[in-house]
Amino acid sequence: MPPGDRQRRFAHRLRRRPGGQACVAGPRTGCRAVLVSQAEPAPYRANVDWFIFSAGALGILAVCLPLILFPEWGKAALTTAFEAVTHGLGSVYIVTAGAVLLFLLYLAFGRFGKVVLGDGSAPDYGDFSWTSMLFCGGIGTSVLYWGTVEWAYYYNAPPFGVAPGTDEAMRWAASYPIFHWGFIGWALYCLPGVAIAYAYHVRKMPVLRLSAACKAVLGRSADGWLGRIVDLLFMIGLLGAVSTGMGLAIAMIGAGLTRMTGIAPSFGLDLVVIATITATFAVSVYVGLEAGIKRLSNLNVGLAFLLLALVLAFGPTRHIVEQGTASVSHFLANFITMSTWLDLSNSSGFDEAWTVFYWAWWLALGPFMGMFITKISGGRTIRQVVLGTLGWGTLGCTLFFVVLGSTAHYQEFNGQTEVLALVNDGRANEAMVQMLATLPLGDLVLPLFVLICMIFAATSYDSAAYTLASCATRSLPIHEHPARLHRVFWAFAIGGLPISLIYVGGLLSLQSAVVVTSVPLLLVFALLAASLVKGLIEDTPGRG
Repeated sequence: MPPGDRQRRFAHRLRRRPGGQACVAGPRTGCRAVLVSQAEPAPYRANVDWFIFSAGALGILAVCLPLILFPEWGKAALTTAFEAVTHGLGSVYIVTAGAVLLFLLYLAFGRFGKVVLGDGSAPDYGDFSWTSMLFCGGIGTSVLYWGTVEWAYYYNAPPFGVAPGTDEAMRWAASYPIFHWGFIGWALYCLPGVAIAYAYHVRKMPVLRLSAACKAVLGRSADGWLGRIVDLLFMIGLLGAVSTGMGLAIAMIGAGLTRMTGIAPSFGLDLVVIATITATFAVSVYVGLEAGIKRLSNLNVGLAFLLLALVLAFGPTRHIVEQGTASVSHFLANFITMSTWLDLSNSSGFDEAWTVFYWAWWLALGPFMGMFITKISGGRTIRQVVLGTLGWGTLGCTLFFVVLGSTAHYQEFNGQTEVLALVNDGRANEAMVQMLATLPLGDLVLPLFVLICMIFAATSYDSAAYTLASCATRSLPIHEHPARLHRVFWAFAIGGLPISLIYVGGLLSLQSAVVVTSVPLLLVFALLAASLVKGLIEDTPGRG
């Protein structure tokens, strides 16, 4: 991200001097570090990696156009692809996710746990700042959506052959969301983080590309076509995952606007929402207002936890505490069962529809989050990064699911909000809006909620466009950034995919996009783990 106003003026003065270099770094917020460029990036056309750029752009067109021109065919194709992947590779996702968690625990408590990601100096950020940035970088509007309604899906169709609508179904419905947003999910964020951080901070790779973290295994091929393919696979996975999150955000923002203004929900309203978000970010990038996005990111963190505090204070506080305690206890007691369960008889399809979907989602976003973890973790040990990511990430998500989910559950069974009916009717996006509107001060809380969703969405576009532009840039030294026009292109480009998926319709379309685009990253994760181990063994042969 370009520098703030004061730093920008300083950098401008330095650029006037021959050979002057500006190297001011600020706190990491949103999903990127705040760095000062020593000069403007190389000319846009000269510095673009046209293979990755063209392949990514054509890939978006190849997906969006058929979905828009032939929506029924597109929906059927996505459904078929989703079923093929979950049926054929569902067990691979389950095993891979569990293996990643065990691998990280081995790194944390084994001989490499004390390896410092850096030159041995103090951590770049204090514990509180690092923890705050870590959690905020890993969540988005999706945690608001699923935190409110995920239990309702499981209550209607629980796992393990449990009868729907029973007390036992409710126990699983309240604890499974914590599992899906807990240790294993954050482990899929953490592995790329440790691998990329090791290559960047210890092995001094000069670029933030996924292929650079695989160099210990790929060798010189990481700088050639094979490395470009790895980066392209990452971009495809990121596009699918971001599109799903944006699709959910647009649906919630639209529901909130409908409630506040009376405008009927429609595809046209969704188009207006996503166009506003995309245009706002694109203009801000072009005119150099990234400092504004940075401030919005900081503001949004406070607003999100303010929303949580208001719901806890004005909602069913006692019920939230009691059900939250029971849910966490049930989750911990059944963690191994949840982690290893495969519905071999396929009687419910729960693991394929939900657990595989979630592991695919976390996996698709993993390298993206890994680059963020890399930027904020200099000076920390592998043990600190692993345990901090798994622990604090899980705790933060648990708070959202306990407060929002328990409130929605209470309102459902006390006749205040028909959450189950909305979910069954395909209008889950309206559940949170109605839940908030039912609370005391609902007329004040609801606009706050819409504002939070808008800022989350805008900063998500900011971060995703920056990362995509970085991957499609030929040379990007540590204190330089992708060209602004390059980032603007990706801001508009990635807006097309969620529009297409919403047009096709349904949650299944969004889920299918994540699962299908994440498949190649199964291999990439194996490369990351192998490269990390190889590098650690070569660099620390005598560590005990």
